[in-house]
Amino acid sequence: MSELTFYAGQIEVSMNTGIDIQDITDDLQRLTTASGVAEGTLNVTVIGSTGSVTTIEHEPGVVQDLKRAVDQLAPPGQVYAHEQAWHDGNGHSHVQAALLGPSIALAVRNGRVRLGTWQQVVVLNHDNKARKRKVDVSIFGIRAEA
Repeated sequence: MSELTFYAGQIEVSMNTGIDIQDITDDLQRLTTASGVAEGTLNVTVIGSTGSVTTIEHEPGVVQDLKRAVDQLAPPGQVYAHEQAWHDGNGHSHVQAALLGPSIALAVRNGRVRLGTWQQVVVLNHDNKARKRKVDVSIFGIRAEA
């Protein structure tokens, strides 16, 4: 009989001043393997209001394209109400992170994070200073039968 299980883990990612994009795919697979889940769902959540998570092909061209697109959606140097209240220079960072979102859910199949050939999971730091981003990982599913 299959056993339903829950596994929780965390990754810490050292990130440069935003927009910085780091691949965490290998870390997620390591946690998935440690969980013993064969079939289920992996949830990834970056902690903090100026960080986000998504999937891309993590290669220099796409990374540059994503950075440019995000900066065009919520450009630094614009007038943001957040700036007027807090004067910390990162109003754009909060908006950028909100547009991409703090979490994603991915399938786990045969004990592997289910991604396309050229698809990786990345964390983004949008803040105007370097950060150590904490990424919470929750894995739910059926354990492999012994």
